[in-house]
Amino acid sequence: MRFLYSWLIRCAVPFAYAALLWRGLRDRHYWQGLAERLGVGRALAAPSIWLHAVSLGEMSAAAPLARALRLRFPETPLVVTTATPAGRARAAALFEGGADIRFLPYDTPASVRRFLKRTRPRAAIIMETELWPNLLRACERGGIPVLLANARLSSRSVSRYRRFGSLFAGVFSNNLLVAAQSAEDAERFKSIGAAAERTLVVGNVKFDVAVDPGIVEVGRALRVALAGTRPVWIAGSTHAGEEAQLLDAHDLLLESMPNAVLLLVPRHRDRFAAVAELLARRAVKFARRSRMASGEEAPQLQSDTPVLLVDTIGELAALYASADVAFVGGSLVAIGGHNLLEPAALGLPVLTGPSYFNGREIAQILLARGAALEVRSAQDLAAVLQKLLAQPQMREQMGTIGREIIAANRGSVARLLALIEPWLPGAGHQTAEAERAYP
Repeated sequence: MRFLYSWLIRCAVPFAYAALLWRGLRDRHYWQGLAERLGVGRALAAPSIWLHAVSLGEMSAAAPLARALRLRFPETPLVVTTATPAGRARAAALFEGGADIRFLPYDTPASVRRFLKRTRPRAAIIMETELWPNLLRACERGGIPVLLANARLSSRSVSRYRRFGSLFAGVFSNNLLVAAQSAEDAERFKSIGAAAERTLVVGNVKFDVAVDPGIVEVGRALRVALAGTRPVWIAGSTHAGEEAQLLDAHDLLLESMPNAVLLLVPRHRDRFAAVAELLARRAVKFARRSRMASGEEAPQLQSDTPVLLVDTIGELAALYASADVAFVGGSLVAIGGHNLLEPAALGLPVLTGPSYFNGREIAQILLARGAALEVRSAQDLAAVLQKLLAQPQMREQMGTIGREIIAANRGSVARLLALIEPWLPGAGHQTAEAERAYP
């Protein structure tokens, strides 16, 4: 089965490469690091720690762990890989030259060998669920320990892996450790072949979200610059089929709050144009964040402009901090939702649709305690927004509960570091800052 898989991957690579070239005609970011997709890149002079996060959301979740690794092992190069241009842009913003950022190579034996030869990882940390058979097999052969960190697995994914059981049979080798988010995730990994003694429940690293001390002030300043004193709500990480519902909700909200502002933040860069077209078709007056930032448009929304389309990357945290209420996307459509903790950590009341299976445990905690509210339609959303925007005390209470939940559930990063450290004896000294941040 693995032999057949390897040949199929080899045959697919030219088509995948052609797709990148084609998409690059519309978005040049897809032409970045093309050679890295084949495992070609700068050879490191020293052994590294390798951290992989497939896309933007996983990269943001990996940030606390990456920061801890840099503090704990300051003399060891950190290699960070991703699979998407958005993930790469997020990594560049997060690490500011403190990591070697590359694209993960295609899972062909030759590409994987080239990548490992050039990066020389002493340990590999793969965020959430990225089970590439040839990559993991090469790590096993090279004696590279692998930690599947913040690991989660949906019931749908279990069914898929079971269909290809013989292909993934050797993935869970003795060099791979599963650090699951929850007991439910741990049981699912065991059901597809993970050894019980190498499967641990470590918690969700997203609870270790680090809030930049200055981000609240940045958000406040941004709020004044964009909208003045107008009520502001944000819809972050939205998807196709979701923006229309959000705009319906905003139309209903404007009937009672005609000066309200919606910050609309599509999840993927390649959908910015499509969302702009949707706004134009609906005859909605809107501004584009990219044009405001470049000086093409005025830095503040006009009083009759109800929507700001955020067509930039890397500003979501500051934009959350600028808003009164946050809706987290991917939840009014069957995507599974995105990170509810990012706005909760900033003290915002959080709204989500009914589709939050990607972070069910987090959503259930926030909903049960009252830090978040679930909405099922545009009408629901408009009604909740009207209530929250009119009641600052309710917003503050929900925000306080959210911060308390995050504080009570921290510690996953420290537990992950405890698993990684035995693999890196002598890799670097622990700094005083690391000792304080991750004791």
